[in-house]
Amino acid sequence: MSKCRLFIIGAGRMARAIAGGLVRSGLYRGEEIVALDVSEEAATAFGQATGATGVVAGYEAALAAAPTVLLAVKPQYAAAALADKRPALTGKLVISIMAGISLARLEELTGAARRVRVMPNTPALVGAGCSAYACAPATTAADRELVERVLGAVGGVYEVPESLLDAVTGLSGSGPAYVFAFIQALADGGVAEGLPRDLALELAVRTVRGSAELVLTQKAHPAVLCDQVTSPGGTTARGLEALERGAFRYTVSRAVREAAARSAELGKGSC
Repeated sequence: MSKCRLFIIGAGRMARAIAGGLVRSGLYRGEEIVALDVSEEAATAFGQATGATGVVAGYEAALAAAPTVLLAVKPQYAAAALADKRPALTGKLVISIMAGISLARLEELTGAARRVRVMPNTPALVGAGCSAYACAPATTAADRELVERVLGAVGGVYEVPESLLDAVTGLSGSGPAYVFAFIQALADGGVAEGLPRDLALELAVRTVRGSAELVLTQKAHPAVLCDQVTSPGGTTARGLEALERGAFRYTVSRAVREAAARSAELGKGSC
C-alpha cells in the first residue's frame, strides 16, 4: 500500500465528494487517501465511492504518515472526534470544512500552526461546487497552493478573510438548499397550471441551470439579464410583480443573514 498523503477525519458526503474529485483529477491516487469514521457504513461507502480507504480503527500509522489532514466531521462533534488525535496533528497542515469552527478554535482542537478553514458546498458532489477558505498566519504559500488544488478538484476556489466565512456559509454553503426550494416552488407552480409533475420539475431544473450559466458566461449583472427578459406589460413583468409582493428578494437575503448568524453561533459553541 502506498504511503498515506491525505488523512480525512469524517467520511460523510462532502469528504467523499472531495476525495472522489482528487482521485478523478489525478492529484491523489486512491491508495494515498485514508478516511476515518465512527460509522462502519460511512467508512465502507467512502471506499466504494472514491477508491480510497475508509476505516473505523487501526488508523494510527496512516495518520502519522499523512502530511495533510482534512477535518470533515460535524462541528458539534469536533471536540470528541479530535480529543485523542491532537498530538498527531500538531505538525501537519490541517484543513477544516467544519462549519463555524474558527481558526483560533482549530488551534485549540488540533495544536496545528498551519491551519486552513474552508466553507465548501454540496454541488462539489458533481464537481460544480464553490469553496472559500481562510488561512492561519503560519500557513505557507505551498500550503495555499495545495489547498487550491484540493478544492479546485471539485469546483471554484476563493481565498477570503476569515471574518467573511460566516457570510460565505450563509450564501454559498447553505445556498443550495435555497435553490432547491426555489426549483420545487417553480415546479409546483407549473403543476398548478396543469403541467405533469415530471415535466414541470425538468423545466424548472433546466431553467435554473441555464439562467446561472447565462450569468457566468455573459458576466452581466442579474438585473440587466432580468430586464432583457421582461417585456413591458408582459408575462414576466406580472410574475416579477408577484415575487415582489411576497418580498422575494428580502426573504432570500434574510435567509443568507440568518444562516450566517447560525454559523457564528456554531463557532462560539452554541447548540
